[in-house]
Amino acid sequence: MCGVFGYIGYVPKALAQQCLDTLVHRGPDGEGLWHQAHVTLGHRRLSILDLSSQGQQPMSYGEGRYWITFNGEIYNFLEIRQDLIIQGYRFRSETDTEVILAAFLAWGEACQDKFNGMWALAIWDNQERRLFLSRDRFGLKPLFYAQLPEGFAFASEMKALIPLLKDACPNEALIRKPYRLFQYEATAECLIEGIQRFPSGHFGWVQSGSLQLKRWWCTLDQITDVSPRYEEQVEQLNALFLDACRLRMRSDVPIGTALSGGLDSSAVISAIAHTARSNPGIRLSQDWQHAFVACFPGTPIDERPFATKVADHLHIPATYLDINPSDALDHLDEYFYRFEEIYLTSPIPFMLTYGAMKEKAIKVSVDGHGADELFGGYDFDYLVAVQDVGWNWPLINEILDMRLASIPQASQQFKGRSKKWQFWFKWQLKRTARKVLGRDAPGRDRDHPNWHTLDHLNQQLYASTHDTVLPTLLRNYDRYSMANGVEIRMPFMDYRIVSFAFSIPWQSKVRRSFSKAIVRDAAAPLMPNEIAYRKGKIGFNSPTVDWMKGPLREFFLDTLQSADFQQCTLIDPPKVAQTVKKVIEDSETPFSLGEKAWTLIAPYFWEKSLLKPSYRK
Repeated sequence: MCGVFGYIGYVPKALAQQCLDTLVHRGPDGEGLWHQAHVTLGHRRLSILDLSSQGQQPMSYGEGRYWITFNGEIYNFLEIRQDLIIQGYRFRSETDTEVILAAFLAWGEACQDKFNGMWALAIWDNQERRLFLSRDRFGLKPLFYAQLPEGFAFASEMKALIPLLKDACPNEALIRKPYRLFQYEATAECLIEGIQRFPSGHFGWVQSGSLQLKRWWCTLDQITDVSPRYEEQVEQLNALFLDACRLRMRSDVPIGTALSGGLDSSAVISAIAHTARSNPGIRLSQDWQHAFVACFPGTPIDERPFATKVADHLHIPATYLDINPSDALDHLDEYFYRFEEIYLTSPIPFMLTYGAMKEKAIKVSVDGHGADELFGGYDFDYLVAVQDVGWNWPLINEILDMRLASIPQASQQFKGRSKKWQFWFKWQLKRTARKVLGRDAPGRDRDHPNWHTLDHLNQQLYASTHDTVLPTLLRNYDRYSMANGVEIRMPFMDYRIVSFAFSIPWQSKVRRSFSKAIVRDAAAPLMPNEIAYRKGKIGFNSPTVDWMKGPLREFFLDTLQSADFQQCTLIDPPKVAQTVKKVIEDSETPFSLGEKAWTLIAPYFWEKSLLKPSYRK
């Protein structure tokens, strides 16, 4: 919902304003800079709740003792506000920001436990002269900081801290290891030296220029008792999901959805439609009928037909966006500057999708991110589930058939093969799963007593959710959307659903030859059956191979010949050129090679856009 910046110590006001101005895309609706001799708080506003001047930040409370700059949303702020009113607290605005301040005054650090939402916030105590920093449970909202020789600085994005650094040097040890793309977002390590990431689920106090961190949330502490009956689990998830969507409809501006036609985004917009039509409530946006569908005509990842089925089922219009990468080439430097990270696919389709929302005056998108990591939506999850089966060969076959169905070339190889050959092949897959994935899946909480109560699949999903895949995707979508002044809300990331997901066994997630079985069964009453039980998974991605061979061919060939590409020290230019040319020239190029080519060349675009003077905005 916004961009935040702060400095503890003295910083010239003009320099603080320069830092804050780098975040204008996150908050195009207004700004505030509270500048004192010993502390500075800055804010760029995206107006979603209480559009009046009463919602401006930095905001004070407690007769000026406490000042806040806050990025995010507290979805249950109305309920918390009512509790505080009963205790005698008074409010002058209709914002969740003021509720945070009052809650902090009432409960101190424990206020975090009461919040259902996403946030990165800073509260300055003018009396004690210390700063409280907090980040939400799963890191949906970003927060970076830098310990500087003369002070302490924090911000929503790295670029806001760059003007404070003596030199903005790339972290080459990280950038030169593409295999770490999914491994650093859940750590303190960043792509720029001297900048650190504030950890999710933590709070901290800054006093005398020093930060002391403390963890306040661990999902393994929140494992709950769930009925062993699958049917009751489905009912519980259905109720949790509908309530999570209801809370995320609280908005004083129109809301929309990035609809792919897959299970997760279709479930979200179907739940929104159900809530709007059956249970309209206070502060729930009734202007929600805005579905945006990214289309890739002529490529294998075009999902327009499926998205159309969902929109027709709900009787709502859809905005179809034919993604043409050529239209975005003039903005590629800007995209990389605002994205400020390195990833394995182009940001173009994502930037164009949320850019289209901005053009239609949609500031909030309620999307389906998180379900794959929580409930097992990737084909590599199936192999882990095999380890939980034991020697139940019918169930092994069912799970491995799911894996094979997700690999078209493997399915083709099975045609005409003998049962004996198929049995041998599945046995090899099972052996591979045990050997490669092993008993101990990676995870920050492996020493927690509840870690070993999780089955193999849930251990793998826990690591994907907290350490690898999901933190990276949450970061990406924050940048894609906020680069366009759009906020993403994610019902599946409601902390109640996350706790529930790791309280149910693997059999509830992989069932009847379906991945994410419990999500399908919980959402099926809300949406078309053929969408709820689709087996093909495409995912929102860039058709890199098709683009490199087609509309972006000349762009990439020209890039490979450019002097700045040849002189880039963050990459191996000959190796990158060889890989890109192979994608362009080979008649049969796998999707994985396209991802590899983009991953190898991305550091060049990143350095050119973020660290060199070719682009500044």
